Amino acid sequence: MAGGLGRLLGLRRSDREPEPTRAGQPLRPLTVPNLVGYVRLGLIAAFTAIALPSNDGRVAVATVFFGVAAGLDYLDGFLARLTGQYSRLGALMDPFVDRVLVVCGVVVCWHFELLPRWALAVLAARELFMLGVVGVALRKGLDIEINWTGRVAVWPTMSGIGLPLIAENWPAEVCLYVGLAGAIAASALYVRDGVRALRSR
Repeated sequence: MAGGLGRLLGLRRSDREPEPTRAGQPLRPLTVPNLVGYVRLGLIAAFTAIALPSNDGRVAVATVFFGVAAGLDYLDGFLARLTGQYSRLGALMDPFVDRVLVVCGVVVCWHFELLPRWALAVLAARELFMLGVVGVALRKGLDIEINWTGRVAVWPTMSGIGLPLIAENWPAEVCLYVGLAGAIAASALYVRDGVRALRSR
């Protein structure tokens, strides 16, 4: 009972992702979890379109859109585990949407200087670097397993970007630095695992 609940909540995971999410499997775009991903993309587009032309980036409805898009990050995985509707597209789309959300948040925060620009530049570079890593892995037919460091780093990163959209506050910078450190550490682990996978072939 406890083990099943932990698995449903994403607290207990096997070493490998479910088979339908692996390389070579059909995309299966029309699943309930993937619908969450499509909604998140729409919210990100709306957030960017509303926040960028504003006076200071702090528009309540845009901030709500950002917060909901961030909060839904957990829902698609939960629904996949609940319904068993795993898909290759879902495995690829979830981290991609996370990176799009972070980059769009960075663009808004950079434009209005809501956070230190050097940290925003490093974070944006990391996200673009990871998109490149994933692209190389896909061409090589490799699966990149999401590590716990990366999972944990998502929340302080998104909080660091989301909080200054509400008001100027020091916790935003703390969250940003914590998330940035975790994101860089996760990237190093992804590269290490990818190199090991290539060498093992």
